[in-house]
Amino acid sequence: MKVLIVEDEDLAVKKLQKTLHAADDTIEVIGVTDSIKSSVEWLQQNQQPDLILMDIELADGQSFEIFNLTEVKSPVIFTTSYDEFALKAFKVNSVDYLLKPVQKEELQAALAKFRKLKGETRSDLSLDKLVKELQQKLQPREFRKRFLVKHAQKLVSIEVEEIAYFYSDGRLNFFKTQDNKKFVVDYTMDELEDMLDPEKYFRISRSFFISADSIEKMEDYFGNRLILQLRPPVDKEALVSREKVTDFKKWMGK
Repeated sequence: MKVLIVEDEDLAVKKLQKTLHAADDTIEVIGVTDSIKSSVEWLQQNQQPDLILMDIELADGQSFEIFNLTEVKSPVIFTTSYDEFALKAFKVNSVDYLLKPVQKEELQAALAKFRKLKGETRSDLSLDKLVKELQQKLQPREFRKRFLVKHAQKLVSIEVEEIAYFYSDGRLNFFKTQDNKKFVVDYTMDELEDMLDPEKYFRISRSFFISADSIEKMEDYFGNRLILQLRPPVDKEALVSREKVTDFKKWMGK
């Protein structure tokens, strides 16, 4: 098996080469590149390797840019220092990832997956699609900073940090500010879930998103739920649903 290593840290390259040979002594490392530019040049000037081990973060940017600049026909195993939770959804097909420092057993498992999928076609491997998904996952996520709402026949802008909580009442959705002003918001609760920073707002049920600062009091409630007393007050029960209780307690403990 002929392997190209894309990695910009010398120590990481040496460690990876050593781990590769320990995992399979028939592997031949036919090239090492350390940047987007050098990787593109190597791929354009050489035959495609059987496999590429590619670090995500390189000195001149994220290695995903390589796929935009030249055709990559080889299966790729990404190596990364990113948290496992952020990437576990992409451990599929021929695209795999290995957390640094790369361990022999994990590399052997990735190589076994590669061998299993080696006969599949380019379209089956869906490399382009998975690379785009990885890019989206690793880019810093932007959350809503303000909402434009109607008030007394005018449009006003309310900063998200001023909002105590969001809730549904009937067919309409509202939010209340910390100074007890109530506004209709023209988004569904599911849409709000994509807009709100989960560090600041928690969806306790289908009907409520609340900030930690809005909680005046919390008590156990029947059915293994919690009931919250919010500030400013709301004329609707703010219940933490049974399936949300564990995650809610973790969120409150951050």
